Amino acid sequence: MARVALGLGVRDLANLANVAQATISRLERGEDLKETTVAAIQAALEASGVEFIAENGGGAGVRLRK
Repeated sequence: MARVALGLGVRDLANLANVAQATISRLERGEDLKETTVAAIQAALEASGVEFIAENGGGAGVRLRK
């Protein structure tokens, strides 16, 4: 959801996070990844303007930073 909100393709996010395109696809399919890999992807999304919202009874989410 965050990738699409930014208008990024799989290749774009993979380049920003310095991971393989297949890794982004695996994450989006819900497969398990190393914590360091998930952290790198999250950091790339945050640097691009995404804010992660903690679960508050309605589930975790994302939004674009103003």
